[in-house]
Amino acid sequence: MRQRTLIPTLVWLWLCLLVALPANAQKELLAKLQQLSSLTQVDTLPASKYYPHRYLLRFKQPIDHSHPEKGSFSQRILLCHKGFDRPTVIETEGYDANYSLYPNYREELSLLIDANLLVVEHRYFDESTPAPCDWQYLTTENSAHDLHAVTTTFKTIYPGKWAASGISKGGQTTLLYRTYYPDDVDFSVPYVAPLCFSDQDRRPEKFLQRVGTDEQRSRILAFQREVLSRRATIQPLFEQYCQKAKLEFRAPLPTILDFCVLEYPFALWQWGTSTDQIPATSATDEELLKHLMQISNADYFRTGSPHLSFFVQAARELGYYTYDIRPFKGLLSIESSRDYLHRLMLPAELKEVKFDKRLSQRIRKFLQKEDPRILFVYGETDPWTSAGVTYLKGKQNIHVFIGAGGSHATRIQSLSSEQQSEVKRILTEWLAEE
Repeated sequence: MRQRTLIPTLVWLWLCLLVALPANAQKELLAKLQQLSSLTQVDTLPASKYYPHRYLLRFKQPIDHSHPEKGSFSQRILLCHKGFDRPTVIETEGYDANYSLYPNYREELSLLIDANLLVVEHRYFDESTPAPCDWQYLTTENSAHDLHAVTTTFKTIYPGKWAASGISKGGQTTLLYRTYYPDDVDFSVPYVAPLCFSDQDRRPEKFLQRVGTDEQRSRILAFQREVLSRRATIQPLFEQYCQKAKLEFRAPLPTILDFCVLEYPFALWQWGTSTDQIPATSATDEELLKHLMQISNADYFRTGSPHLSFFVQAARELGYYTYDIRPFKGLLSIESSRDYLHRLMLPAELKEVKFDKRLSQRIRKFLQKEDPRILFVYGETDPWTSAGVTYLKGKQNIHVFIGAGGSHATRIQSLSSEQQSEVKRILTEWLAEE
C-alpha cells in the first residue's frame, strides 16, 4: 500500500523540482544582472520557442572611449539565457537590433552550440544613437570598444567559451572586433563579411562581369539598357512612384533612376533573384519599372535612410563599391558614377569625408600574421564575396566555406551536407579545447 502511494508522491516532487529549477535560475540571473553597474535597465521579455529566458538591456557606453568625460549613450542589448555553464555568443550587429525582439527570432550559431546569446545593437543605429548625433564618434575603434566592454562585463556571469558572430556589416564588425581584441572570444564566425580596401573598391564591379552564365549576364544587361532607352516614358512613371512613396533625394530624379539601374545587377545577385524573373524587353513600361523597384528600389538612395550610419562608416572606414557605366554610353543622365556614395548618401556636412584605409590594412595584417580561430561563411554568387576573406593560404585555424550558388543569405544551414558536417566538427573541436 505504501509503495503504491509513494510513486505518485515522488512524481509530484520531481515535477515541482522541474518547475523550481528554471525559476531559481531566472532569479539568480536577475540578481546577477542587477549587480552590473553598466546596466541602466533590465526588462524581462516573454520566452520564445528557442530561448526560455530573454531580457532587454540598456548598457551605458562612453560616446568616445578615449575620452569618457565627453558623455555616454545607452546601447540596446538582447540577452537570451540558456545556462551559466553554457558557451556564449555575442552577436556583433552592424545595424539596429529590432529583428531580435520578434518572439520567434533565432540565431543560428547560438542554437547550433546551445549557447547563451547577446545581441548588441551597433552604435548610431535606432535606439543606440547618441543625442546629439555627432558623427565624429562613429568609428570602428569605438564600436570595437563597445563590444569589448559588453564582453568583459558579461564574462563575470558567463565564464565559459565565447564566440562572436555577425552577418554582412555585422560580420565586418565581428572581424574588426577580433582584430582590435584578439583574446576577447575563443572563436569568431563572420557571415558574408566583406573586407573592402577602398570606398570605391572595384572587385565587386569586376565580379559582376563574370558571375553566372553569359546568357544570364546578357539578360541583365538587356533589361538595364531597355529601361534607360525608354527614359522618356519610364521617367514620368518613376517620378510618380517616388512621389507616392514620399521619397526625397540629394540629386535630381533622372540621376536617381540612373543609379537604380546601375545598382540592379548587384542587388539581383546579392539576394539570389533568379534571372528568369527578369521581364522580356518587350514588356510594358509599367512592368519594367515594377521589376526594377522590386530589385533595386529608389529608397536605397533616399535622404533619411535607416542605412545612413552605414553609409557614413562605408565612406569613412568600411569601404564600398563602384559601378561600371561603360555599357550604358549615351543612355545615362550622369557623366560619371565616381564618388556617388558621397554625393547621394551622405549628410551635407560629411560630403568631403576621406576614406581611411588603415582599418583594412590593420585587419589584413592581423589575418596574415596571426592564425585566429575564425570560420568564414560566404555565398558563391554574392557580389560581396569578391571582397571577402577567401584568399589566405597555409592557415590552420582560419576556415572558409563558400555555399555553391549561395547569395548574401548564405548561412551554415544552407551549405552542403558535407560542409555542414565539417563546420560542426570544427566547432565541436574548438568548444572542447581547454
